[in-house]
Amino acid sequence: MKYSDFAPELMTIARRAGAAIMDIYESDADFGVEAKSDDSPLTKADRAANTVICDALEKMPDPFPIVSEENKAIPYETRKDYPYYWLVDPLDGTKEFIKKNGEFTVNIALIHEQRAVLGVVYAPVIDEMYWAAKGEGAFLIQQNKEQRLTASSFGMKDEKLRVVCSRSHLNEGTQKFVDELTNPELVAKGSSLKFLILASGNAELYPRLAPTMEWDTAAAQIVLEEAGGKVLQADTDTPLLYNKKDLLNPHFIAYGGVKSKRV
Repeated sequence: MKYSDFAPELMTIARRAGAAIMDIYESDADFGVEAKSDDSPLTKADRAANTVICDALEKMPDPFPIVSEENKAIPYETRKDYPYYWLVDPLDGTKEFIKKNGEFTVNIALIHEQRAVLGVVYAPVIDEMYWAAKGEGAFLIQQNKEQRLTASSFGMKDEKLRVVCSRSHLNEGTQKFVDELTNPELVAKGSSLKFLILASGNAELYPRLAPTMEWDTAAAQIVLEEAGGKVLQADTDTPLLYNKKDLLNPHFIAYGGVKSKRV
């Protein structure tokens, strides 16, 4: 199976989902915000994008199972035996969507043996499409031009490392990580765009010492990895894995092309 063969169709699906999101984003209508069980927000745009993506993935030849943020209640005893499945976050950065700052994305990943092997991330407000396939590199499509992505090369002791922080999550653990660096520069960004800044070489580190779910990270992780970066669990320095019994991610650090022996 050549994973990149799926990429054109996935990008088309992501653009269609992005268009559904933008129809709501640009309207004056109420976003239909609801609170999920973890108090995170859910909007009409999340649901609309999820419908577009899932309907399209189900119509693909020999479709794989789908695990999505909006229809995640598949028992572990069922999904643990999936050789391949789609992992979907139809609107990552719902809080940024509600704030109308444009920093949200559509995320679709293909998971095999607990790792993302294909990922597509679309930022509809700025019309940027990122994609990567295992062993084939990472790419950005912007204004109908495709360019290969390469993460920044750096050492952990370098001065003025650019550290990406969430607009919604900057806790004590993250501050401690930042304080151990030499004159770091903080870069605020929402959603999976934080990974993509690293993949594009415009920042070096993204410490996420706060909760995320598997669908929040999978598609962007493969983009960063194929650009030369890593996404490692904070406590073990092992790669972030998928299709766990608990879909909650451990805390992690995302690195650009780091030269440190630590990674």
